[in-house]
Amino acid sequence: MGTRSLTFVYDGEKPVINMYRQYDGYPEGHGQELAEFLLSGKMVNGFSSKDEKQFNGMGCLAAQMVANFKNGVGGFYIYSIDSTDCWQDYEYHVYGDKVIVKNPGEVIFNGSWEDFHSFCYSEE
Repeated sequence: MGTRSLTFVYDGEKPVINMYRQYDGYPEGHGQELAEFLLSGKMVNGFSSKDEKQFNGMGCLAAQMVANFKNGVGGFYIYSIDSTDCWQDYEYHVYGDKVIVKNPGEVIFNGSWEDFHSFCYSEE
């Protein structure tokens, strides 16, 4: 049985995507991978360089997130942003300046991308 998770990416207060992960959804799995992805790029408003990884807003981040995680059949799925009961064990709510992690319904982390990275690695 897998540890399911949902990852919502927000533009302001509204989610633009909901990515479902079938297994390894715990902070030491998906959380670490998500933290590494978030810290791999820089949030910008209008990109100027192709030499460094950039997220040109949250919609661009969401698209790159799917491209980063989805590499074949199964494992990851895009669900409606209204899908909130998918038997998930964890939820990751990604904003431009923070991440909120719930297990389910209970907030177990709320902080910056950098602090999220530390949180996920401290769970090992």
